[in-house]
Amino acid sequence: MNQIFNFFIDAYRNTETYLIVLEILAFVFGIASVYYAKKVNILVYPTGLVATVITVYLLYVAGYLGDMMMNFYYSIMSIYGWWNWARKKDDAPVVPISRTNQREKIIGFVLFIITAIVTYTVYKVYGYELKIPNYIDIFTSGIFFTAMWYMATKKLENWTLWILGNIITVPLYAYRGLGILSLQYVVFTVLAIQGYIAWKKHLDKLEATA
Repeated sequence: MNQIFNFFIDAYRNTETYLIVLEILAFVFGIASVYYAKKVNILVYPTGLVATVITVYLLYVAGYLGDMMMNFYYSIMSIYGWWNWARKKDDAPVVPISRTNQREKIIGFVLFIITAIVTYTVYKVYGYELKIPNYIDIFTSGIFFTAMWYMATKKLENWTLWILGNIITVPLYAYRGLGILSLQYVVFTVLAIQGYIAWKKHLDKLEATA
């Protein structure tokens, strides 16, 4: 138990206090965002924006440009998702929870490829020597951006992608010494599983009464 505790503490011994505070804030707001997403509550977006903006800065300071770009995309997509979820007609949401169709699956795959290429290009432009963690970063960037678009359009499959990306990201952030963010993604994984179950039950109920 002490080894696990020391693992998280050691990475922060030489870290400035304000960066630790920012990481804790990103942790809290990030978890709140996923919780609200599970509940289909529009507060997912303002809380998510706080988390992603802070995380962009933290990753910039740490020099993880791929993840930084990903969180910058999250911030932009959060603004779109906030607007999309807020739209109503006759007091009912214009965008209901649904599954992806074939066209949306293709769009999601294209988004994955484009995001991976952009992330790779960012590393190259800044002259980074690409190692295995960077390639994992490029892969998860594609997954997460596609997941963010599916969430903005209330597609059930967003949770499947979040679960996959989160599982990969937990050891990646732990390896980088970002213990708090690694722990955050453990919680994200649990909440994403719960979110998938909750949204699927909602869809099944709608399909049963249709």
